Amino acid sequence: MKQYSKQILVTAFMGLGLFSSGIAQVENKMEELKKSVDKIFINQPLWSINSTIYEVNLRQYAKNSSFKSFEKEIPRLKSMGVDILWFMPIHPIGVKERKGTLGSYYAVKDYKAVSEEFGTMDDFKHMVNYAHSIGMHVIIDWVGNHTAPDHNWTLTNPDFYTKGADGKFVPPVPDWSDVIDLNYDNKALRAAMIDAMKFWLTETKIDGFRCDVAEMVPTDFWVETQKELAAVNPKLFMLAEGEKPELHAAFNMTYTWKGFSIFRKVAKGEYPARAIDDYLGEDKFNYSTKAIRMYFTTNHDENSWNGTEKEMFGEGAKAFYVLCATLNGMPLLYSGQEAGLDKRLKFFEKDPIVWGNYSNADFYTRLLSLKRRNNALLHSESGGSFAKIMNNNPDQVYSYYRRKGKDEVVVILNLSNKEATVKFDRYLFAPSYTELFTDKKGTLKIEDELKLKPWEYRVYVKD
Repeated sequence: MKQYSKQILVTAFMGLGLFSSGIAQVENKMEELKKSVDKIFINQPLWSINSTIYEVNLRQYAKNSSFKSFEKEIPRLKSMGVDILWFMPIHPIGVKERKGTLGSYYAVKDYKAVSEEFGTMDDFKHMVNYAHSIGMHVIIDWVGNHTAPDHNWTLTNPDFYTKGADGKFVPPVPDWSDVIDLNYDNKALRAAMIDAMKFWLTETKIDGFRCDVAEMVPTDFWVETQKELAAVNPKLFMLAEGEKPELHAAFNMTYTWKGFSIFRKVAKGEYPARAIDDYLGEDKFNYSTKAIRMYFTTNHDENSWNGTEKEMFGEGAKAFYVLCATLNGMPLLYSGQEAGLDKRLKFFEKDPIVWGNYSNADFYTRLLSLKRRNNALLHSESGGSFAKIMNNNPDQVYSYYRRKGKDEVVVILNLSNKEATVKFDRYLFAPSYTELFTDKKGTLKIEDELKLKPWEYRVYVKD
């Protein structure tokens, strides 16, 4: 499926002589095309439409991390508003060409086993069953693009791999020297990979997969896989590490890497707050209303390789997370954010999170619990409409509302390190609101002038 920009389509329609008929006809033609593209996108399982996803870095969760020890954390996360637990790879890690002491989670040696570092398969099954018993869902990281150099397939099925001119296995990219590339031209490999994924659905009853570097694997394989896996679990949930729109032919949710980059530039003062409008407009055009987009201010890649959330967003980290949690998408929470994680976790070594007193837990609990219960904040086509609230200071202040039925949420963010005074251009507000983080009740009127501190965020929930 091709991705079309609005500019390209307008140009094309002008060439067909349609532009002379008026902008409305051009937009109608674009809408027709978009509807035909929407048919390719898969539907969302009902359970996911108000969910929040939590990335579990089990290796770094504690000094002695295990499935059994993490199971004790699940009620805390549930009460905070988390619904989906995404576990970074839990498989045995290759020894050959290993990086560091413990190696990369993504150098998988055996697709049908768990690493002894975390416990036994029975321990994992027990943890999944417990999560399900309290209404949560579990997905695991799936590394389909490559394996460790000492995966058993290198002996039993060497034809599963890409080889260089010298006949030797090769890494997907030169820097990934601890893994070797899989060859998806081989139909037997595809069957073996799908078989391994089915194993986890049938044996452990997980709810789906987060698929690593999904764009490096042929999309037609993912489409085939999704159909096979959905036959096993019709409520399957699939997350792609990637953001090409065509991935939604097989995946429920994709990353918002471009959005993350723009949010960072706004936080650094390189872009004005209104730059977010262009991104959201492009995103709305390129993706079906069925698609879930995953918003985040950090994750394991960003934290370990590029910088902590504080390095990325400074004192504005919470304001940008409010943005992530109230746009039409699913917010991601990474291990340790609720404790104010402020260090880059090592990737190939043991480097436990320092938990302290869960300093940010109340912030996330308020925000994620609202996401769970308020219909205006549901995901994709289930959610409320998004509309900007125009203000007289768009370079600093980003303001909008979402509304569905009787539910309405108004969000006002000072996305700058300076104080801001702001007035709104027109009346868009309900008679009475409660501000989410202060519990103060009141009204919002057109004549009101708000004074916002640097990075201040306000979320007004209709009473």
